[in-house]
Amino acid sequence: MSAVDSHHHHNHHHTNHHSNGNGTMVYDSNGNDEIKQEIKEEPMLSDDDVTFGEMMKKKEKKSKKNKRKAPESGEEEDEESEDDYKPEKRKSSSKNGKKKAGGSEDEESEDDYKPEKKKPKKNQKKKKGKGSSEEDDDDDYSEEDVKPPKKDTTTSTASDETSMTEEEKRKERKRLKKEKKRLEKENRKVKEEEEEAGGDAYSDEIKKEMMEQEEEDSDDDDDGEKKKKKVLCCCGFLACLLSCCTFSKNKKKAKAEKNKPSTSTPAKSTKKEPSKKKVKEEQEEIWEWWKEEKKPDGVKWNTLQHCGPLFAPAYIPLPDHVHFKYNGHRMKLSLLAEECAQFYAGVVNHEYSSQVQFNNNFMKDWRKLMTAGEREKITDLAKCDFTHIVEYQNEQRAIKKAWTKEEKDKVKAEKAQEVVDYGIAIIDGHKEKIANFRIEPPGVFRGRGGHPKMGFIKKRIVPEDVIINCGKDSVIPKPPPGHKWKEVRHDNTVSWLCSWTESVLGQNKYIMLNASSQLKGSKDYEKYETARRLKKKIGGIRERYIADWKSKEMRIRQRATALYFIDKLALRAGNEKDVDESADTVGCCSLRYEHIKLFESAKLQETDKKEKEFVVEFDFLGKDSIRYFNRVAVEKRVFKNLKLFMENKKAGDDLFDRLDTATLNEHLRSLMDGLTVKVFRTYNASITLQEQLIKLTNPADNVAAKILSYNRANRQVAILCNHQRAVSKTFDESMAKLEQKIKDKKAEVKEAEAALKSARGAEKEKAQKKYDQKKEQLKKLKIQRTDKDENKQIALGTSKLNYIDPRITVAWCKKYEVPLERVFTKTHREKFRWAIDMVNTEEEEYVF
Repeated sequence: MSAVDSHHHHNHHHTNHHSNGNGTMVYDSNGNDEIKQEIKEEPMLSDDDVTFGEMMKKKEKKSKKNKRKAPESGEEEDEESEDDYKPEKRKSSSKNGKKKAGGSEDEESEDDYKPEKKKPKKNQKKKKGKGSSEEDDDDDYSEEDVKPPKKDTTTSTASDETSMTEEEKRKERKRLKKEKKRLEKENRKVKEEEEEAGGDAYSDEIKKEMMEQEEEDSDDDDDGEKKKKKVLCCCGFLACLLSCCTFSKNKKKAKAEKNKPSTSTPAKSTKKEPSKKKVKEEQEEIWEWWKEEKKPDGVKWNTLQHCGPLFAPAYIPLPDHVHFKYNGHRMKLSLLAEECAQFYAGVVNHEYSSQVQFNNNFMKDWRKLMTAGEREKITDLAKCDFTHIVEYQNEQRAIKKAWTKEEKDKVKAEKAQEVVDYGIAIIDGHKEKIANFRIEPPGVFRGRGGHPKMGFIKKRIVPEDVIINCGKDSVIPKPPPGHKWKEVRHDNTVSWLCSWTESVLGQNKYIMLNASSQLKGSKDYEKYETARRLKKKIGGIRERYIADWKSKEMRIRQRATALYFIDKLALRAGNEKDVDESADTVGCCSLRYEHIKLFESAKLQETDKKEKEFVVEFDFLGKDSIRYFNRVAVEKRVFKNLKLFMENKKAGDDLFDRLDTATLNEHLRSLMDGLTVKVFRTYNASITLQEQLIKLTNPADNVAAKILSYNRANRQVAILCNHQRAVSKTFDESMAKLEQKIKDKKAEVKEAEAALKSARGAEKEKAQKKYDQKKEQLKKLKIQRTDKDENKQIALGTSKLNYIDPRITVAWCKKYEVPLERVFTKTHREKFRWAIDMVNTEEEEYVF
């Protein structure tokens, strides 16, 4: 690689030249500066497009053009730039007695560095520069035009016009060195001024000098043209080199920038760009609705716009090689019947398929969707063979599991686009996330706890089943082509966006906004504020229902007794249901004779040593068919009332036969505005957590121990609300791994202890630090084991998300310096953004 090529390639990594195509040159130092200078005739190409030699070639062609068309323009331009910065002038050689018309230009160029020119040989072919990125395709240009001129020691100096003495060269180098120092000093000042922009710039002096040399080049005669071009090449290159010297000081800083602007376009800003995640968070709108004025009672929103629901994809028929068999014979099913066959194939290996109720219900519904011919042939589910369909479904699951990263990313991108298209609603001018914009696909209803309707087929929901709710002035969502909505409403007293009736239970289903939305958040806020108001009146309410225990009216006595259990045990009210149409789940008001047992004295727990008087045993299925089993000691009057209520009754009879949820809530609203049975549950959950946190939290504990105290307090709430769960199938395995970790950590502690005993001098402090660290890690693992074991059958999340005032948790974290993310998940923090803001902006400690 030639010297010039070598310098050029080195310079290319530091300084990029970009043209914007309109006669303007942009000097871009690796994306860190943006200095523009106008070029008189044509813009230079970027270094990314041409080599340094080709740039010199273009300048030479331009000078020839200028000489032919405007011989005087160069003189005029040079006269205008007389006052600009010019290098120090020295007297020309004695043999150079003549001056040209533009005398000052000639004097100035004569003093520039002029290395001896090597005469090219005749018929010399052009050469490809070693290391060059592309070949020169112009026959008029040789390698000599891009190489720095070498001194020809074999050829005598013919005249002083083509040579410089050694003394002149030495003085010129000294002058350039001094000039370099001066420019570096000035560029340091420029750097300080542009520190915030993060880039360096070419100095004005360098730009002016380069412009002057370009203008001088256009006025040279033919004989001195090549000589002048080489002088310009050297001076221009030195000017670029001087600029690169200042740029190199910030090279490390520039490399450290992760999001560096592309070198193909000028950088508009040289500040480090934030990461995509950070930008996303900054762009996300946070609607602080809790700081705005409350809407009138009953009004949920003023404007509402959304894109409607996303329907389930159309059914894809089974391939031809997958067969359904009936009584050993292949049978081609209609599309609707085939789709239902796939539903059943999905539960063939599940316990549902072994339950008579499930199979009977499925067969009953499946036959309704068959053609007449299919109904005539398919009469017994036991003769149906779904083997091939099950195998096909397993194959599809295996294929999906083996997807490449690109395939997974494609599906992920499609899901993300669905969220963009359907997952956002605009309410009162603010964007809000929609919780469940996808309508549930058709399938088989499974139910919980032996639901009487399990096995029935959930039919496909179509637009004709859906009611749309949106603002009057908003654009009504468009249904899929060929369909229309069942109805379009503009009801701002409800918070749902879409509604339909599902086919199995006949229940209304809704599309609602996300839990973090204003509608949900404001509803939660009102719920917890109502519970706080109950705290102030609970004493009077309790006095009232205690007095009613002795009422002569049986209706009032039953109401007071039920209210005692709702208050003391946080029982749900229990809605009236038709037992034949739904699972046999009950609440307080719907308890039956068989759900309780009375004991004059009994142990509350098997491990108790002493018995308690007046014990009531509850045993029934609560919400989601979760069993509620509890023994509690009650007041003597309550015990007597229960005995009275059970007289002359048998299994199946209601315990509170003169009470229902509606009349109970009506009574509660007369005691306090907005009071319902649910408010008691919220109040008891919140007050229990607050009391337990005060009792269990030790300020001297570390964060792990404080988290254990919080979970224990939360556990008491979960037990109160009967938030149970089945022990995980992987619980024993995970506990075994945790035990092994504890065992290994104990060994590390012993090893660290031994090292500490044998350590001396400066090593002792280091060994002590390691020992303390290992001991702390062991303590954390033991706390984790205790926490995990205690929570194996208790679900802490439900009460935390729905029943406990979140401000209690935020205030506790703030007081005891516990990171909120250790207690609240991301979902919790988004849902309770209002609570976090309220507590953190208040100086006083929040008390429920």
